[in-house]
Amino acid sequence: MATDASQLAGIRIALRRPDDHVVLPERLSKEPHAPSVRQGDDQWFDIVRWTMFALIGAEELGVTQANAEAMRQGPNPGIRRLLGTAGDHGPMMGLERGWAYDVIRAVGNYGEIFDRNLGAGSPLRLDRGLSDLWTRGGLMYAMPIR
Repeated sequence: MATDASQLAGIRIALRRPDDHVVLPERLSKEPHAPSVRQGDDQWFDIVRWTMFALIGAEELGVTQANAEAMRQGPNPGIRRLLGTAGDHGPMMGLERGWAYDVIRAVGNYGEIFDRNLGAGSPLRLDRGLSDLWTRGGLMYAMPIR
């Protein structure tokens, strides 16, 4: 059977004995999954886009749901900008300075979200593959928050 990997994983877990089946790692096509917004709402588009950048950037920088509070006061200026203790990126979008911190504390970084919903920590158990960070062979990278 061939289809999108996430659809195959969903089919697998619905089977009577899902552990008797496996989604092979080879990919025949790429079906990206990404948030989308309606055209014409530029502020919402910016918020969604920069939230994705923040989630991916947090993973690149090692910021997790569990350590965000401690890293917020650390010496790394990139992490301080990401978490809102330096810079004014949030207010430029009409958000609080700590908007990315709030998101990360609520749901974790991109890797934590993937793991919980699609990866090893979920019933689907999908490999990250191309959805992994670029530093690990995937395609995910974030624009730095300045």
